[in-house]
Amino acid sequence: MAEYLLPDPGEGLTEAEIVAWKVKVGDAVAINDIVVEIETAKSLVELPSPYAGTVLALLVNEGDTVEVGTPIISIGDPAEATAPAPAAPDKGATDEIDLSNPAASGSGEGESLVGRMKAERGAVRRARRSAAPVSAAAAATQQQVQGSFEPGLPSPDVDESDTDVEDAVPATSATAPAGELRALAKPPVRKLAKDLGVDLADVSASGPNGTITRDDVQSAAGGFETVASAPSSTTGAAPSSTTGVDREWSEPIKGVRKMMAGAMVQSAFSAPHVTEWVTVDVTRTMDFVARLKQRKEFREVKVSPLLVLARAVMLAMRRTPEINSCWDEAGQRVVFKSYVNLGIAAATPRGLVVPNVKDAEALSLLDLAAALNQLTATARDGRTQPAEMSGGTFTITNVGVFGVDAGTPIINPGESAILCFGAVRKQPWVVTGADGCDEIAIRQLSTLALSFDHRHIDGEKGSRFLADVAGILEDPASALLF
Repeated sequence: MAEYLLPDPGEGLTEAEIVAWKVKVGDAVAINDIVVEIETAKSLVELPSPYAGTVLALLVNEGDTVEVGTPIISIGDPAEATAPAPAAPDKGATDEIDLSNPAASGSGEGESLVGRMKAERGAVRRARRSAAPVSAAAAATQQQVQGSFEPGLPSPDVDESDTDVEDAVPATSATAPAGELRALAKPPVRKLAKDLGVDLADVSASGPNGTITRDDVQSAAGGFETVASAPSSTTGAAPSSTTGVDREWSEPIKGVRKMMAGAMVQSAFSAPHVTEWVTVDVTRTMDFVARLKQRKEFREVKVSPLLVLARAVMLAMRRTPEINSCWDEAGQRVVFKSYVNLGIAAATPRGLVVPNVKDAEALSLLDLAAALNQLTATARDGRTQPAEMSGGTFTITNVGVFGVDAGTPIINPGESAILCFGAVRKQPWVVTGADGCDEIAIRQLSTLALSFDHRHIDGEKGSRFLADVAGILEDPASALLF
């Protein structure tokens, strides 16, 4: 029997949340079969199995956050689950090598998998308020109880109405007598109960087949938390205008949001930010985008003003390379980069992520459009991997998609500047007519806001870069000058 230890999926992460099991007790798995989906501080990651055999036990429940190195699943021969435990080896014989993980022991099995590392066997799992994880000793009982039930696959944020009642996972407690069943509840409901500190064993079920619903959990918790001490007479009802009771709820700070918060605090209080603004007539850029959409080679990709802005940024960097550099505090130097890993800030249900297009400066306009399309689609699906968010050199945040004119963006750690792209709006603008006289015309305008690290990018360099980008957006043909 082998225990699969939670690996570090990348970037030196120390913990992850078990989102959904892709297997159940009794399933046969082969090496590299996906067994679990986890959420780290940066992304959702599917983990393959480093072992071949039968799933003997799921050692961690969905919704639990565990440290790297914690055993999460037991795989092996079903006969091993009931076989007597072997004599304990001499202490110190395996102190240097963890033989339960193939990557740690140096065996060939599972060596191709990423994220393998030597792990301390003494890792401690986070304590649960509800039932304990299923142990190997209870695997047989659990398999009988589950029958045709399978672990629910939706993420914890999915509402219970989005899945069938069969998604609920019945199981026996590791400490309960055989035949005493754990309460039926879907993963999102279990997560809610855990967040509210409700023991599902004490909750009365009102759902089909005795399944516990969100309302049941909230009723057991006394309804939503209130600012005032007086509870509402009806659980879940709207507050009465005469009582002045305001309702509130909370969400744990974890995963992407926790990582983003830490990064923003680090950047805001370590790099002196300067933000400059410019309003640009982008009418010609919008005309250029319309012409690109009509070209045969661009019909399979999405073309937007963001594509032209991305190209303008990389061209303007040729005149101001400081924009594509970073401040090295430890080495007391400024590191300049000849490549551009262009980050695009993307809002997802899990929080803000900034994946980047590697070596964007080497891509043609068509290839850049395809890369941006793939980047945003992957981010929306929550499938951006840690490697895709590391190594960024410059970031664009497109607040215009929300109808916002501009903002004061915070620089991503490890970078020196970030550009905010505002909404494109039709507005009156002063232009020079064919006769050389000024006149007012309806033009398409946008606002750019550049934040940069004032430790090594002074006002002249930041202003020159922003003016060059604005000039290309005002007249895309001027890109030939760079």
